[in-house]
Amino acid sequence: QVQLAESGGGLVQAGGSLRLSCVASGRTVSSYVMGWFRQAPRKEREFVAGISARGGNTNYADSVQGRFTISRDNTKNTVYLQMNSLKPDDTAVYYCAARGGTTLTRSRGLYDFWGQGTQVTVSS
Repeated sequence: QVQLAESGGGLVQAGGSLRLSCVASGRTVSSYVMGWFRQAPRKEREFVAGISARGGNTNYADSVQGRFTISRDNTKNTVYLQMNSLKPDDTAVYYCAARGGTTLTRSRGLYDFWGQGTQVTVSS
């Protein structure tokens, strides 16, 4: 089993930045694909960004491309999401997820483990 714990959320003004962290425990995730998803009120959970096991490949939702950066430090069993130029539409609960397979995917159904989420609120 893998336990994931997100942190770094909060309230920020539009145009500001936040850095989310996701620390894994229970098992090393150095061989796992990692992803960030978000869920706004009354909306489905959506893919934000993903990163391959060694960090060589990344993938982003069109809505965050160029503003968000996903990275990982396998020595710390941690994945990060740097969010810049935040917009009110980025307001959501952000979730970290881990996938035991090797294929980087946007499909939330293919991720095996999930964190509890961290709230990000962007004011206009």
